[in-house]
Amino acid sequence: MKLSDLNIAGKDEFVKALGNIFEYSPWIAEQAAAARPFVSVNALFDAMKQVVDRAPADIRLALIEAHPDLASKTQRAAGLTAESNAEQHSVGLDRLSDAEFEAFERANNAYREKFGFPYIVCVRRHTKDSILRDFERRLPNDVRTEAQASIAEIYRIAALRLDQLVKADDKLPIHGRLSTHVLDTHSGKPAAGISVVLTELSDLGQARVVARAVTNSDGRTDLPLIGGRPVPIGRYELMFRVGDYFAARNVPMSDPPFLDQIPLRFSVSDPEGHLHVPLLVTPWSYATYRGS
Repeated sequence: MKLSDLNIAGKDEFVKALGNIFEYSPWIAEQAAAARPFVSVNALFDAMKQVVDRAPADIRLALIEAHPDLASKTQRAAGLTAESNAEQHSVGLDRLSDAEFEAFERANNAYREKFGFPYIVCVRRHTKDSILRDFERRLPNDVRTEAQASIAEIYRIAALRLDQLVKADDKLPIHGRLSTHVLDTHSGKPAAGISVVLTELSDLGQARVVARAVTNSDGRTDLPLIGGRPVPIGRYELMFRVGDYFAARNVPMSDPPFLDQIPLRFSVSDPEGHLHVPLLVTPWSYATYRGS
């Protein structure tokens, strides 16, 4: 929906369109509607956050309690909102290994027992492993600190929902990017035609292939390996098939090749940043560095 259409829509239509930007809380859109017209999507989002910031403590607590537990089979059976279901599905919380499910169950129970409300995190910024680490990091906090942290995460969730729903000339600052390129330092040229596979690594579950690509004439992929969304916090591996590349160019090599498939393992810590992971390669050596 275009921002310009929201500015001229009736109040009921406005609330219907934006009522679940904040989970089960249409009152936020209803109050924000009074601040129209909005000159940008950032102005719209600021107005919605101001509604939450002005709300009494009990109403803010109700907003927190409106959110589901992560990876809860009971709540999934009862019915998540379409937005929550898509968000949990995006990080694989609907297909956990037995060990992962037990870890999430323990973390959810410990968190609820201490704070009395559900643990909330913007899952689109995380992998399963980093969510479990975040549980551990936040569990020692006091109730007031966790309530504030929960609202901050709710804002992140809402920003991503709003970005998916509303078209505007400006953008919310919520997108990151992960990219790569390959330089053939044997010939001094970009390496075209190299197969690249990006895999998300996991401590308790199965590794998951995130993207597959082939480098173009500039040695880069046509599109970022991850783009147009946050780059989830976690551990990854980039696998480059360089043996086939050098063989196709009749470069003298050993048999079997000294370097055939090259794995680069790295971590992401800034979901909204740009992380560039290049490969500089010959048939006998390779190097990488953290680009941006």
